[in-house]
Amino acid sequence: MGWIGKAFRIGRIVERAAPAPQPVMKPPAGVRGSLQIRHIDAGSCNGCEVEISGAFGARLVASPRHADALLVTGVVTHNMVGPLRNTIDATPQPRAVIACGDCALNRGVFKDAYGVVGAVDEVVPVDVEIAGCPPTPSQIIAALRTVTGK
Repeated sequence: MGWIGKAFRIGRIVERAAPAPQPVMKPPAGVRGSLQIRHIDAGSCNGCEVEISGAFGARLVASPRHADALLVTGVVTHNMVGPLRNTIDATPQPRAVIACGDCALNRGVFKDAYGVVGAVDEVVPVDVEIAGCPPTPSQIIAALRTVTGK
């Protein structure tokens, strides 16, 4: 059987996970029904993107003009300040801005990096915060449900 058999016999050897933090929300007005999400990578390591792809039911759209919510990952870098603000301006009201991951919330491990302007809420107003490095798909789905109320 070799190492594969041994891995199945022993299982995972990890610490117990801490309870997942609940998303913090200031309710946006008027977002109901199916949530169309435009994802913006403002300067992330792509850890959050991997988890977003595992969040079944998250419907991503290609244009901010079709979106009800903007899902922002990563710290905001100097090169992404303008595009982030332009994308928010192009998204029709009512809209929700969701900061996903520790980097988007508090700069995470990139806190002192020279190319970082700041966390998402230091650049644009944020409605929903999803903590974690990276947050799990279930945390992302729970936060998206708070936006729609479903």
